[in-house]
This record gives sequence, structure tokens and C-alpha cells, in this order.
Amino acid sequence: MSETPNSEQNPEEVPPPAEEIAGRRAAILEHGLPYLVAERGGRVVGYSYAGPFRPRIGYRYTVEDSIYIAPEAQGRGIGRVLLEALIDTSTAKGFRLMVAVIGDSRHFGSIVLHRNAGFTFCGTIHSVGYKFGRWLDSVIMELPLGEGDKSNPVER
Repeated sequence: MSETPNSEQNPEEVPPPAEEIAGRRAAILEHGLPYLVAERGGRVVGYSYAGPFRPRIGYRYTVEDSIYIAPEAQGRGIGRVLLEALIDTSTAKGFRLMVAVIGDSRHFGSIVLHRNAGFTFCGTIHSVGYKFGRWLDSVIMELPLGEGDKSNPVER
């Protein structure tokens, strides 16, 4: 991906090279998880994916979402479209819970995006990260998928 997200949305201090992003994408797809890309005028303006929440078998029905929108494309509904498609795809694949770990409690746009999609607030981990000279909180939100915990899942 050629654009560089700003520090408010980039979880890394230095944007990874395209080869690293391609490798990460391949790993998501190898797990049978969704990785979606939004384009405008032939240019990537955002992407989203659902990754494993934790590697242990007990968490196999839970995914964690990640959404990145180019700064110049924010506020245009791209995040909403990507998140809705990610929710629908993850539900169709039999996942039962989507977790959002928002990497900065000041990232109001992401918190509102998730709330508007039906996620509920679980809590905040205070000062869990340090980047660009300041401490960062992580906001945890969740969304039950399909029947959630109302029935046993079909074995994957």
C-alpha cells in the first residue's frame, strides 16, 4: 500500500514496506479470514481485515477487526462500508464475536464507527502503549456475530 497513514491511525511508528503488508495479507487469507480493500479512482484508500483474536484453540470463534483509512479519505463512509462487509463476511464464516482493540482513546472516529455498527464498550486499558512521545490507551469493544453465545458453534 503506497499511502502512509498518519500517526493517529498507524499502530507502528514507521510504516512497513509493501512486502511486509503483502505478507501480513497472505497470512490472514491463509487462515480463511476476510481481507477487504477499498479503492477510489484506481487508488487504495482503505482496507480492513479480521484476524485471529488469540492463537489458542478456545478463541477460534472470535476475530479482531482492523480498519485503516487514508487520511484524505476519512469521513466519507469508507470505514462504515468496510466494517459492515467485514462483519457480514465474518458472520457468514461462522465466527461468533468480533473484538475491536482501538489503539488510542483519542481516536474518536474509530470509536464512533464501531458504536454505530453495534459494538458495545467493554473497557479501556490505560497507558498500555507508548508512541510518538506519549502514552496511549486501548479501547476494547465487542460485537456478537450471528447467534453469538446463544448456541454452540459448528466446529470449524
